[in-house]
Amino acid sequence: MKSIYAYQPLKKQFLVVLLLLGFSSCEEFLNVKPAESVSDEVTIVNKLSAETAVRGVYSALASGSYYGTSFQSIGYLSGDNVQWTGSQSQVQEFINHQVNAENSTIGSAWVAIYRTINRANNVISKVPAVADPTFTQEQKNQLVGEAYFIRALAYFDLARTFGGVPIITAPTISPTDNRGIARASVDETYAQVLSDLEAAEPLLSLTTDRYRATRKTVWALKARYYLYRQNWEQAEEFASKLISDSDFRLLKPYSAFFAGNVRGTQESVFEVFYNGTTEVNGHRNQWQPQANGGTRQWAPSDAVIALLNNPEIGGNRNVLVAQDNQNRWYGTLYYRTPGSDPSYIFRIAELYLIRAEARAQRDNLAGAKADLDAVRDRAGLAGAAAASKADLLLAIEDERRVEFAQEPHRWFDLVRTGRAPAVLNISDENRLVLPIPIDQLLADKALQQNLGY
Repeated sequence: MKSIYAYQPLKKQFLVVLLLLGFSSCEEFLNVKPAESVSDEVTIVNKLSAETAVRGVYSALASGSYYGTSFQSIGYLSGDNVQWTGSQSQVQEFINHQVNAENSTIGSAWVAIYRTINRANNVISKVPAVADPTFTQEQKNQLVGEAYFIRALAYFDLARTFGGVPIITAPTISPTDNRGIARASVDETYAQVLSDLEAAEPLLSLTTDRYRATRKTVWALKARYYLYRQNWEQAEEFASKLISDSDFRLLKPYSAFFAGNVRGTQESVFEVFYNGTTEVNGHRNQWQPQANGGTRQWAPSDAVIALLNNPEIGGNRNVLVAQDNQNRWYGTLYYRTPGSDPSYIFRIAELYLIRAEARAQRDNLAGAKADLDAVRDRAGLAGAAAASKADLLLAIEDERRVEFAQEPHRWFDLVRTGRAPAVLNISDENRLVLPIPIDQLLADKALQQNLGY
């Protein structure tokens, strides 16, 4: 069995690419063809190899076990927006909220997230010391800042999924380097997230980039972080920074941010880029029906189909579902062949709804309703009827369910608000976090399992 450290061996692989010294666009930075693999020991020695190493961080983030498929499936399947049409019992465990430590999905997600962290650790550790006269301090800062941001996102995802986890901030050189590190508390893990975001913010440029981390991307994760931590004032502050930025806006109609093969629209704050050749997003195969070359193993639930098709709730978001040649409903957000659909990590709609929730919690009901109605207006809906604080908070929860019907927010939203037991009929609250994968427990006796598993 491999520990979380054993899958980061000395010969850890990065993709080395043939590229020019300059890059005309972010897509060129990310849309690369592998040429050969080399070990971490020799990759970060100059500007070119530093840029290659950062590509390796983004590649890990985009992998099929992280934002490509597995990690996001945890959010899909554990909520009530998606049903599983396949037969694998380990996938049904998420639907039933009876996930076992042997579950292969959580095992692969854990490994992928720590692989991402280790690649970020390499950049953070090695780039500042690179001696290359063509490599300016500003360029070094940008790359290190990107690594800090992605590491923050990785620890955030670990914390909201598993609770406290081992915090590893140095590159892994050998399989035993970090063995014996106990799990931090959930508060300590979230503190690491904030620490990394604080480190990233001044290093990153104040530019707009839909595919790479900038200072604005940090603000988006800070807004979400503070929402989860129930710091309403800070959640509102950082959401406002993006909402007031003219580079971001709610596009009309709803489908405008994904239909017609578009990517990187003004709706997007940060999305994962896939070129469809060397890096492929596996989502479309899970969502699309057999008639379209998919498996339709993830299908919209009956409840969310009814909500999306209700003109007073779904509005023009009904484009998220369609019927195949057998009249079976399927999701349409991911549809491109080959799999070059972006994975959407932050959209401006989320920032509106973060601010709406934060304002409602701070008793600014008029402001909360204005933000909620902005999202509803984009969907072709009239303003919400909710007036009291309790009704507004429930309306925001319901709006998030429909707005992100095929994005992995629902499960995490219900857990963070304490609503999961009532909404999803979960009697054992230990099941609100997932078990530490059994492979990790067997490989490292310092790790302890979550209660109830």
